[in-house]
Amino acid sequence: MVAAEFTTALRAKYGVEFKDLSLLDAAFTHASFANENKELGYGNYERLEFLGDAVMELAVSDYLFENYQHLPEGKLTRMRAAIVKSSSFCNLALEAGFKPYINLGVGEERMGSRERPSLLEDVWEAFNGALYLDQGMPAVVAFLKQILFPKIDAGQYSSDVDFKTRLQEYLQRDGERQIEYVVLDTVGDENDKQFIVELQVDGQLVTKGEGKNKKTAEKAAAKSALLKYHVINEE
Repeated sequence: MVAAEFTTALRAKYGVEFKDLSLLDAAFTHASFANENKELGYGNYERLEFLGDAVMELAVSDYLFENYQHLPEGKLTRMRAAIVKSSSFCNLALEAGFKPYINLGVGEERMGSRERPSLLEDVWEAFNGALYLDQGMPAVVAFLKQILFPKIDAGQYSSDVDFKTRLQEYLQRDGERQIEYVVLDTVGDENDKQFIVELQVDGQLVTKGEGKNKKTAEKAAAKSALLKYHVINEE
């Protein structure tokens, strides 16, 4: 059975409390452990992983569709692909503290399988599959609102966090707009110069940005505008 301190942590940190603990046990059990400990009657995470993969794709797709209405289909597809990739799920599993509680067989443990990113990805998907079976999609969404969706809004999964492109797509969703970045000033000496840039939309000041070069200052101004328009949220 998954350690009591983990179920306590899930409840305290995310408000997640499983009704059927056997689903949580299965989500954290590798086939090697189940085979070596058949007397425990544990399942393993493989079927839950299959379900969780679909649950995650639907939850992320729905969130992007509802909250990024200014983005075209191609951009939404690229964002979703960045979110549901292996390294993303691995990092989320680490953040949620899953790694110490995975049940592994003796051989898998000796081979260092607990450190494999693919294992953490599998368990992340299985956990969300198990949560879906236990309490339905609303519970999955409530969990993801705490650990995943804020990262999306902060631009973590955008292609190179391209704030200028995101701003242009947002502003021009209903037609052309004049977007201009104007260098107002440079401060400091040659070895520590700071550029100050003003972002103008249709000739009106929107935000300012600073950076060690013009490009960085422009990105800072664009990010400030995205925050101002509530397209993204600050972490």
